[in-house]
Amino acid sequence: MLKTFSISVVFLIITSANSYSQTLKEKDSLKILNVLEQQRIAWNDNNINEFMKGYLKSDKLVFSGSNGPVFGWNFVKDRYLKTYSTKELMGDLSFEINNLFSLSRKVAILLGKFNLQRKNEKLSGYFTLIFKKINGNWYIVSDHTS
Repeated sequence: MLKTFSISVVFLIITSANSYSQTLKEKDSLKILNVLEQQRIAWNDNNINEFMKGYLKSDKLVFSGSNGPVFGWNFVKDRYLKTYSTKELMGDLSFEINNLFSLSRKVAILLGKFNLQRKNEKLSGYFTLIFKKINGNWYIVSDHTS
């Protein structure tokens, strides 16, 4: 009985894992990567307004960082404006993409690393972005950065 239960649990885990890691269409992958590239360009141009276009303009948007979660597009924008109030604080941003996969036709996860070069320091960390496809466009609905 226990052996049958164990085999059933393993099968369920494998089946679930396969259903969650669907192949992302190349067109969608490129659109998602373009969102990140546009954010990088906006950041390096010291333009938080343009940077925020990658996020879904919604009260349900969530950014989770070292100080805990911040909910809502306006609050996330305000957080960026306060934390990175000058070009010197913003520095020069680059990304490394570690993985990009879909959970469904309209939801994808991107795992990556950010590198922030300031005048006298280098910062880096990892992030997990959840993207949602709305009217053919991909938007970040959750950003967990550490």
